[in-house]
Amino acid sequence: YGCQQNEADSEKLRGYLAQCGYAICQEAEGADVVILNTCAIREHAEQRVFGNLGALTHTKRRHPAQKIFLCGCMAGETKVSDRVRGSFPHVDGVFSTHHLWQFPEILWNVLSGKKRQFFITDEPGSIAEGIPQVRDSRRKAWVSIMYGCNNFCTYCIVPYVRGRERSRKFEDILAECRCLIENGAKEITLLGQNVNSYGKDLPEGKDFSDLLAAIAQLPGDFLIRFMTSHPKDASEKLFDTMAKYPKIAKQLHLPFQSGSSRVLKAMNRHYDRETYLQKVNYAKAVMPELVLTSDVIVGFPGETEEEFEETISLIQQVHYDSLFTFIFSPRPGTPAAKMEDPTPKEEKNRRFDRLCAVQSAISEEIHAAYVGRTLRCLVDGRDKDMLTARTEGGRLVRFKGSDGLIGGYHDLTITGATTWSLTAASVTSNQ
Repeated sequence: YGCQQNEADSEKLRGYLAQCGYAICQEAEGADVVILNTCAIREHAEQRVFGNLGALTHTKRRHPAQKIFLCGCMAGETKVSDRVRGSFPHVDGVFSTHHLWQFPEILWNVLSGKKRQFFITDEPGSIAEGIPQVRDSRRKAWVSIMYGCNNFCTYCIVPYVRGRERSRKFEDILAECRCLIENGAKEITLLGQNVNSYGKDLPEGKDFSDLLAAIAQLPGDFLIRFMTSHPKDASEKLFDTMAKYPKIAKQLHLPFQSGSSRVLKAMNRHYDRETYLQKVNYAKAVMPELVLTSDVIVGFPGETEEEFEETISLIQQVHYDSLFTFIFSPRPGTPAAKMEDPTPKEEKNRRFDRLCAVQSAISEEIHAAYVGRTLRCLVDGRDKDMLTARTEGGRLVRFKGSDGLIGGYHDLTITGATTWSLTAASVTSNQ
């Protein structure tokens, strides 16, 4: 469940399990250990988790020795751990993101017959280095550069479950990236709840732009991506650094959430519409080929029809390559959950559908302009009878080819386009 940070955490859990002698499987039936690494951003994700926990009652009844654990952002919510204690007695352990590094101890305690394990206290100062990882791909890698968030957007639960911002040491990140590249990584994605805040808590005085520049100067044929950026901390220095180094992908995910300055203030986003547009315009000026994506929330408490139209106009003005769109989901414990919300669900759904239609038309237009161009892409796998690849800007490309192309960079000539992906024909290796 959840974001790329959760995926990176799952790779660490798999690393621990592998070192403990376990083989990874995808089905709970017959598994000795089951771990649900969860997301708390939206209510729907939480309900799926509780549904799966209920289903695991039956698998554990058939396999009494099976050990079941709940971790991730949901595990950091007191109401969740209390519910698991009372309603899901078959769950052997719950541990929050702060305690992931203690998983071997938690697992050993359970296997040793000790009582159920609940490691959910907030320990914001700890960053554990050297955790083993089993990655999904040798060619692509997630690298966490920081943890937590200090922004406290009124709708967001993340600061409460992942804690305050903590940056990894500059040299530790650089060493990890160097090792990954030497072992064949072609694409490294730097992760943080707000990567632009990197280094503010460190004494060295180096920021995220400095980190990007240092990684981009490592030897090897690779590409750097990053997510997620907060607009208030996105600087001209960052955009200039992206433009300067060819190894930094000209791709930027910069969530705007609303086109209304009043709504942005109610969200506690620390910027207004004009400031956001100024930053986007500068980024596009120094990177004409920039692929720009964003997040947007429809139906925030108190959003009027006029304010929704401001969001539509911002989308039309910026011309995003794609959007991640959400209907407001109140999270208990956040200020927005207590705000008066008079807009009916049906109206929110209507606005959501209209916004999606506007963005789909823009995405189709942008993708159509790729037809006839030849783009350098990293071929990353197979989907049925087609190979899949990603452009520098992260666009999905499908084409026919042999599995020998997987894992390398190749020039793909774009022959077709849809709202969500591109198709390609001719292939020329340029590894």
